[in-house]
Amino acid sequence: MNHRPPDRQTPQESRGPVTARITAVDTYDIRFPTSRELDGSDAMNPDPDYSAAYLVLRTDAGDGLEGHGFTFTIGRGNDVQVAAIEAMRPYIVGRSVSELCADPGSLSRDLVGDSQLRWLGPEKGVMHMAIGAVVNAVWDLAAKRADQPLWRLLADAEPEWLVSQVDFRYIDDALTPEQALELLRSARPGRAEREQQLLRRGYPGYTTSPGWLGYSDEKLTRLARKALADGFTQIKLKVGADLADDVRRCRAARAAVGPGVRIAIDANQRWGVAEGIAWTRALAEFDPYWIEEPTSPDDILGHAAIRTGVAPIRVATGEHVQNRVVFKQLLQAGAVDVVQIDAARVGGVNENLAILLLAARFGVPVCPHAGGVGLCELVQHLSMFDFVALSGTTEDRVIEHVDHLHEHFLAPVRMDQGHFRAPTAPGFSAQMHAGSISRYTYPDGEFWAADLAEREEAKAV
Repeated sequence: MNHRPPDRQTPQESRGPVTARITAVDTYDIRFPTSRELDGSDAMNPDPDYSAAYLVLRTDAGDGLEGHGFTFTIGRGNDVQVAAIEAMRPYIVGRSVSELCADPGSLSRDLVGDSQLRWLGPEKGVMHMAIGAVVNAVWDLAAKRADQPLWRLLADAEPEWLVSQVDFRYIDDALTPEQALELLRSARPGRAEREQQLLRRGYPGYTTSPGWLGYSDEKLTRLARKALADGFTQIKLKVGADLADDVRRCRAARAAVGPGVRIAIDANQRWGVAEGIAWTRALAEFDPYWIEEPTSPDDILGHAAIRTGVAPIRVATGEHVQNRVVFKQLLQAGAVDVVQIDAARVGGVNENLAILLLAARFGVPVCPHAGGVGLCELVQHLSMFDFVALSGTTEDRVIEHVDHLHEHFLAPVRMDQGHFRAPTAPGFSAQMHAGSISRYTYPDGEFWAADLAEREEAKAV
């Protein structure tokens, strides 16, 4: 493949007006100081500064529409992620806007299949997350040009077109294009009724806001009770640093919410297999609904062993699973009860479509990971598409909600009695306010420049 993709102008375009093209890919290193309140703290990440490696696709279409996308990090290293996104620039600048929006899979295939980029993965790590950010920005632009929120753009699409957006390489031993097409076609009846149900009621969520590891027991209890008042029927606690602390915190949470509310627990990959089984069993008296990321996200057989060892407590994982291939193996091995997609971890919407289809094929519910910077905003679209046009149900399905940083987005998530309201604004809900970008760009934005000056002044005293 050439480093710069060839001109894709069609004969019809060449006879008509000049075709609108992507003219720029602007990138931003955006960081928020969440570590100062211990928001986001867990057993593996005690001091996260929630951050976004952010990009904007600009065009010469004259309609004022842009594609916004990002991937999530927790502070240091965000500059490396931004640099990876910048490496995508030659692959997209100059491309036809209409062709990209008509077939985002074409860009996904080109980026994933490029030998130079592939060598840095393949399909994992920093480069793959950068590909996902760029691909998601294209979907944001496509939905805006269609004047639809992304979930509806996907739900209204013909099954054949959706299947054309999926890369079946490496997964067709578990899911063929024909099987995917049948799953989508079989979900067509009742689609309009489900869309109306979604618009009326929203999609069920759960909250992690009470459960950060750095919070005091008093704060945990207060926020757990608030979650009930806000209509949530499931909360999640971070565990894994100290067993005695976890027992105390789980006891406090269960006392706060009572027996009828689900409490999930999340170890954030802290344990080995035997330790994960023993630790989870030690917390079984508090009736945990699932244990999330009990061990390395790459250890498929380890997850299978833990699932057997802690049953009937469910095993959930996915936020750090690097691609559709690992999800396929987790499902084939019977290693998970709950699939947790992440909108910004894998290669964007296209790969998440593959994972949703795999989960539907195996009959395993999808409960997305969110929180972070904008992850709730993005992943709600994928779950809502899944409900309307694929799985057809919200039973045992919930989207994670964390009440942080939504105010920085033009179309923030809207919650109502523990449910995500369906987005109505065109796009992927990825666009941040210009003022937030300016203020929190690292290290020269207004907040960080002032913070650095204050620290320097303090050192000089």
